[in-house]
Amino acid sequence: MKPLRVLIVDDSATMRRLIRSILEADSRLDVVAEATTAREARDAVNMYRPDVMTLDVEMPNMSGIEFLRRLMRHRPMPVVMVSTLTHHGSDVAVEAMALGAVDCVEKPRFGDGLKNFSKLSDMVVLAARARLPTPRSALLPRPQPDRERNFQRICLIGGSTGGVDAIERILQRFPANCPPTLITQHMPEPFLVSFAARLDTLVAPRVGLASDGAKLEPGKVMIAPGGASHLNLCGPVDGPVGLRVRLHEGSPVSGHRPSVDSMFLSAVPIAQCVVAGILTGMGGDGAEGMAALRSAGARTLGQSEESCIVFGMPRVAGELGGVEQWADLDVFGDEILRLCESPVHVGAS
Repeated sequence: MKPLRVLIVDDSATMRRLIRSILEADSRLDVVAEATTAREARDAVNMYRPDVMTLDVEMPNMSGIEFLRRLMRHRPMPVVMVSTLTHHGSDVAVEAMALGAVDCVEKPRFGDGLKNFSKLSDMVVLAARARLPTPRSALLPRPQPDRERNFQRICLIGGSTGGVDAIERILQRFPANCPPTLITQHMPEPFLVSFAARLDTLVAPRVGLASDGAKLEPGKVMIAPGGASHLNLCGPVDGPVGLRVRLHEGSPVSGHRPSVDSMFLSAVPIAQCVVAGILTGMGGDGAEGMAALRSAGARTLGQSEESCIVFGMPRVAGELGGVEQWADLDVFGDEILRLCESPVHVGAS
């Protein structure tokens, strides 16, 4: 198999040299060009036809986000964003992933060595082989509260690579009185702060990072804050009333923190009150927990292979028997809401 052709775009010569040295050490990758500005990057894309690009978030003249927006409109290709963890950098990185960037990696920070770039080569290879997102249809008006709908279950959603765009599309289908919803998305802690803030401005429900002890309520979406914590459930086992969030500090579960498996497994005691959805992402986090939830009476939904950026987590969940039904991303939100209206049979096996 021929090495994948990589274009590095960054205005820092030091950062370009660092990224090149890491990628060229991997026989799967061939760095064919570098660029320091959006104009140079555009010319390099046309000249070298790379398979994948690393793109600096903050660049002079035309920003990385504006270049990405134009790139995805005229010449879609896999992109990994490279970001500093400034407040602005995190906001823009999340916007980039919503526009179609496959993933985002933090630039190394002083004193951390190359820890942040330890998986850079794997990330670039995965991005090059990932399916590009389907263009979004025209943004629909925010759904209005529908008092005639009776949501009887809570909603749990897990995602990873490609999940930023997927979660945005799903929540844009949710009305302001949506079912109580918890989300675990694999991202660094600062990106999750920006992600929650962005969603709160885009969708009808209230969206924020989960806090320990917070009560699950209709119309409220809580996202795992990451860092040292997993997002779990605690409370009575005889129904959704009185359920609260528990931020559990602990080691990674299924290779991740926050972990989808940790969240799903914590909900097994009240599985009859749960609808669980698993989205695009690499690996198998969430698969074991979804299988346990379904066995205990939860309704479960997996994102279809055709609409996934990376058909990893849903595939493994399906192989373990955890997926009750499949749905394309465009209808995933509607299907979750429909399942949340299904009757709860407490004590069912």
